[in-house]
Amino acid sequence: NSGSRGAARRVVLLVALLAVLLPLCCWAAPERLRYAIPEELSRGSLVGPLARDVGLNPAELPVRQLRIVSGDEKQYFSLGADNGNLLVNERIDREDICGDVSPCVLSLEVVVENPFNIYHVSVAIHDINDNAPHFDREFVAIEMIESTPPGTRFPLDSCRDPDIGANSLKNYQLTPSPLFSLVVKESPDGRKHAELLLEKNLDREKERNHHLILTAVDGGNPVRSGTAQIKIDVIDANDNPPLFTKEIYKIRLLENLPEGSLAFQVKATDGDEGTNADITYCFSHIANSARQTFSLDPRTGDVKITGPLDYEDVKYYEATVEGKDGGGLSAHAKVHIDIVDVNDNAPSLTLLPILNPVPEDSVPEDSGDNGEVTCNIEGDLPFRLAESSENTYKLVTEGSLDREKISVSDVNDNAPVFEEAAYSAYVAENNAAGALMLRVHARDADAGTNGLVSYWLEGDGARSGAVYAQRSFDYEQCREFAVAVRAQDGGEPARSATATVHVFVLDRNDNAPRVLWPAAASGAGSGGAGASAVPFEVVPRSAEAGYLVAKMVAVDADAGRNAWLSYELVQAPEPGLFRVGLHSGEVRTARAVSERDVSKQRLVAVVKDHGQPALSATATLHVVLAESLQEALPELSEQPAVAASPAELQFSLVLALALISALFLLSVALAVLSRLRRAGPPAVLRCLDAQRFSSAGPAVPADFCEGTLPSSYNLRVAPGRAVTESAWLLPPAWLHSLATEDLLSGEPSGKPSPSSSAGPGQPSDDPGAPQVCKNVIDVLFCRIIFLNSSSKKKKKKKKDVLGSNR
Repeated sequence: NSGSRGAARRVVLLVALLAVLLPLCCWAAPERLRYAIPEELSRGSLVGPLARDVGLNPAELPVRQLRIVSGDEKQYFSLGADNGNLLVNERIDREDICGDVSPCVLSLEVVVENPFNIYHVSVAIHDINDNAPHFDREFVAIEMIESTPPGTRFPLDSCRDPDIGANSLKNYQLTPSPLFSLVVKESPDGRKHAELLLEKNLDREKERNHHLILTAVDGGNPVRSGTAQIKIDVIDANDNPPLFTKEIYKIRLLENLPEGSLAFQVKATDGDEGTNADITYCFSHIANSARQTFSLDPRTGDVKITGPLDYEDVKYYEATVEGKDGGGLSAHAKVHIDIVDVNDNAPSLTLLPILNPVPEDSVPEDSGDNGEVTCNIEGDLPFRLAESSENTYKLVTEGSLDREKISVSDVNDNAPVFEEAAYSAYVAENNAAGALMLRVHARDADAGTNGLVSYWLEGDGARSGAVYAQRSFDYEQCREFAVAVRAQDGGEPARSATATVHVFVLDRNDNAPRVLWPAAASGAGSGGAGASAVPFEVVPRSAEAGYLVAKMVAVDADAGRNAWLSYELVQAPEPGLFRVGLHSGEVRTARAVSERDVSKQRLVAVVKDHGQPALSATATLHVVLAESLQEALPELSEQPAVAASPAELQFSLVLALALISALFLLSVALAVLSRLRRAGPPAVLRCLDAQRFSSAGPAVPADFCEGTLPSSYNLRVAPGRAVTESAWLLPPAWLHSLATEDLLSGEPSGKPSPSSSAGPGQPSDDPGAPQVCKNVIDVLFCRIIFLNSSSKKKKKKKKDVLGSNR
């Protein structure tokens, strides 16, 4: 009995001890409860015995009112009604909830009452290998020029595996190939990237296409993999690949930029010309979220915003841009885009629906050093923090607030920031002076005059940021240049920023082709030698079809399509005998030469470029059909002279007309002189009376005739002989004694006059004889008298005839 009583006492003591210690254990339970589960558990799966861990038995659950009072929008967890276990309420996908963040933890708060307490619960979600590696493109086409040197690397599309840790992407594999191998690189953040390495030279003539399979495998168990097919097309040589201005474009964008705004621009240049220099841009590697947010212009390289930017959702984007020229060469550049946060979200306050009366005899509680948290507000502010629970505080006022005592004013602590560090403008040549090229824009975060931005370009200030061309550009003289633009705010002191504007001049078709051979024949210049010979080509009559006659050579100062030349034969005596190469300019026989073809052929070809509108020039080639040079020499000697210019032809006609007129007048004069020599003295001298003739030999001008006045009044007399005034008029009886030569030349014949007693050179002694004219005026007066006398006699004779008729 004593033993049974001792055992009973011990049981009673043990029960009492448990009754005392059990509440203490409940209060000592940790307020942060941690559980770990794998993702993708089915609904109703057990997470952990929450009620037991907080010190509650099933019987106490209705009184203590254990419940979940906070958490995410989705209720991933629930409490068992009968036992208080924490259960899975909805499907949990770690990749959808946390993405690449590790560890992935879901937090919630549990409340019990009577007495009141808050428990913080953390549930760690472990990753399982439920996702296979996946390529953005299952089929990849790569163009490689056959002159690509061995050792060249080509970036391949990166594979994505949403899993993390050992279940993430592990390695890449490539099907065996003698020409290609695979290089796997690991970036600082642990991501793996694959590159295709060219091991040997390519030969397009042997094999134009190559097919490879790229496989990505993860490290899970079982292993999952994804594949992508790679097709490699080998193209002809293009010796200059594109070159981006930067290897890595680091961009910072404000999250409040509107859709349609220009985010940035990528730019690549190519040293080739024509289509080999035409560069197109595309995203070669970009996440789907970034592809929906940004768009890339394939011609200009402008990247615009096509979707909303939200710093709270996505803080960083990464993409790879490919620039490919018309010859198939490509270059790649990385783009890192950081989204800059702006104050676009109001604070969120969560109010727990808890009403907990505090009894006046409540004693302070202490959870130990591990539960002590220190938090304070720095600065002299009228507020203080009051601790509420673990990591939860209340902000209360400590004194009265006076808004008028606290004043905030702006200072100029922000410099203007251009939207782009470098701008590109494309201007066609021959532009009008003063044409707008582009506008630059800079932002300043300050307010008022501190945020008012003005722009400066080489000393000229402007408000709008518009850049104009001061003169017309010429592509052949300057193809590109750069200018610096400065943006300055209105603060004191002023702050500024600079940006570079790259101006690219575009070619226009403003130069016609110029024929170098055959050179055009040039005419003789003023006072120069004769025209240069027209080019001739000798073609044997035995020439067959395709015989090379000559090659026309022309150049064009423009570039690109504007400098592409084509040749066309527009004139030929035998249209079917010759042809000219469309692009080579080679003149060949289109058929065999026959004996019926004429010996000399004149071919005219037109050289035309491909501009809009097209410009052209003509070339002339003379062809001689002969078996040998000796046979062609006669044809060459009959080369027609180069046509004279219109001015030379007019001068020749006038000169010929003048010579013909002079010959005609000379012939008339000779005929008149000959007739005068045969007929003797003129009839005008025989119409005067005897007393009007002088005994001295007069000198009558040779061009004197009846009824006209000569153009010259020179009186010629014999040298060394005095001529009296009466010597001008001779009596009719003495008229025949004067020789015709004396009348024409004015020289004496040496025969004395019948009535002249004066010697040679002496005046007549007859005082009644008329005097000779002494000068030109006297001669004119004497001739007038002579004509009047003759006219009066004719009138008198006419009256006599009329009287006799009456």
